[in-house]
Amino acid sequence: MLRLASLTSSNSDILAALGVADWVVAADSHSDAPGLEGALRVGPDLNIDVAAVASTRPELVLASLSVPGMERVVAELQAAGLPALVLDPVSVAQTLADVRAVGVAIGRGEEGERLARDLERQLAGLRGEFSRPPRVIVEWWPRPIIVATQESWVTELLDLLGAENALADREGRSRPLTLEEVRAARPDLIVCSWCGAKRLRPELIEARGLGVPVVAIHESGLGRPGPRLLEGAQALRAALDRLQLG
Repeated sequence: MLRLASLTSSNSDILAALGVADWVVAADSHSDAPGLEGALRVGPDLNIDVAAVASTRPELVLASLSVPGMERVVAELQAAGLPALVLDPVSVAQTLADVRAVGVAIGRGEEGERLARDLERQLAGLRGEFSRPPRVIVEWWPRPIIVATQESWVTELLDLLGAENALADREGRSRPLTLEEVRAARPDLIVCSWCGAKRLRPELIEARGLGVPVVAIHESGLGRPGPRLLEGAQALRAALDRLQLG
């Protein structure tokens, strides 16, 4: 048994899916994976108390760069001399590779391989048949409007479902857009998946007057590069099946 620290929700989800949540001695305050009751909460992922992490004597810290701004946390971990595995996936394939890498790092390589293969199989089974690929915008924040762009796992996830990211031509992982830019992207569906929001309010997106269907999918299913992407993909597939494409 290793003493582990997990500093972002996606990493905690991976550890829980590998059956080692009870190995986690420190976790960020947003992680909600089951089995973390004994972990010391060390703050939100962008403001981790590294001294508190160190006080739990972790043998491995799972950090991430998938949340913009976590570079500072990683630098502090390095300065403190804490052993860290830093994950930074921008695609579904890289997310599955990270599941395998975490498994190997904690001595659960077979479990990691099994989990990755199972996720890959289930995701492949969700592909839909549409008259044309539905154009989808995944919105991370409403004011300003921030959306998933080219270098996001969302792009590959939509492709696996037979859809497409309407902002796949925009560089970067995410970016702010004006309402006119959203309209120019010609989405068939907008997904409200606001990160860190206590309550999703798709009606606010509908009130912009774009005349585009809006569905709410919690960020735990789309904003975390880990096993819960399957939940988001299932919800997306259901929403895509309801579309009437012209």
